[in-house]
Amino acid sequence: MPQSLLRNQLLKALSPEDFALLQPAMRHVELDIKARLEIAYQPIEHVYFPEAGIASVVATMTGGRQSEVGIIGYDGMTGVAVLLGQDRSSNETYIQVASKGWSLPVENLRSAISESLSLRESLLRYAHAFLVQSSRTALVNGHSKIEERLARWLLMVHDRAEGSKIYLTHEFLATMLGARRPGVTTALQMLEYRGLVHAKRGEITIVDRAGMIKLTHGAYGEEEQRYFGLASA
Repeated sequence: MPQSLLRNQLLKALSPEDFALLQPAMRHVELDIKARLEIAYQPIEHVYFPEAGIASVVATMTGGRQSEVGIIGYDGMTGVAVLLGQDRSSNETYIQVASKGWSLPVENLRSAISESLSLRESLLRYAHAFLVQSSRTALVNGHSKIEERLARWLLMVHDRAEGSKIYLTHEFLATMLGARRPGVTTALQMLEYRGLVHAKRGEITIVDRAGMIKLTHGAYGEEEQRYFGLASA
């Protein structure tokens, strides 16, 4: 596919010369829901560039409690650990909203990075943006109410989604937020009561995006919007 027709922002922003280093080894793939793209502490064999949908980077505590530490959509790629010189991650990455995308073997990525300083710098800029997102998530999880955390998370998914509908279960939301399911259900009901979302089984529709941003009290703001170039709502 010509670079100009790609939806993945990271690939699309590369110079033609850098993209040409990656393209021969790239393969178009279906990214089905719950597909594991990275397994914790296992060698990473491929990196993925989503064209749509959402991949979640999830940390797991001893005892099995999980919490999402990062979201990847058409804005970026999996395999940040590889970009930082590692061959595996302590976290798991899997698809939570099905999509399509591009797969690239890690050995080809490393070879391309070794050939081009500009490619390495471009991908490291994304890695930095992802780490900023993760650090913001940690800050918000420690200081914001659950309804504020939920609103921020739904806004971030909405940024990377096609349309206003998000297809997720309450159980999945609880895992992503590191919260108990009853608490997430109550928070979602509160958002619906305020007219910010419409929720039904397995589906959430964003109704009032500006109101959602206001509700977060700064938990969703400048950093999240800067990376996507979103205008303030």
